[in-house]
Amino acid sequence: QVQLVESGGGLVQPGGSLRLSCAASGSIFSMYAMSWYRQAPGKERELVATINSAAGSTHYKGSLKGRFTISRDNAKNTVHLQMNSLKPDDTALYYCNAYSPVTEYDYWGQGTQVTVSS
Repeated sequence: QVQLVESGGGLVQPGGSLRLSCAASGSIFSMYAMSWYRQAPGKERELVATINSAAGSTHYKGSLKGRFTISRDNAKNTVHLQMNSLKPDDTALYYCNAYSPVTEYDYWGQGTQVTVSS
């Protein structure tokens, strides 16, 4: 099993930046594909970005590419989401996700709130 703890959320003005972090424990972190999802009030949870286990491949929600960057440090069991040029529409609860291609099981963190407002 994997335990995930997100941090780094907060209140930021439009145009600002935040860096989210997700610390993983409990299993071999490098085996998992890691993703960030977000869920805004009244909306479905959506995929923001994914990075594969070897950190060689990334995928982004189309409209976010260029503003958001996902990265991971397998030595520190962490994954990050750098968010730049934030907009009010980016306001959501952001979740860290770990996916095991071996067991095909998903693990989720509790989420960290990002609010973009002036």
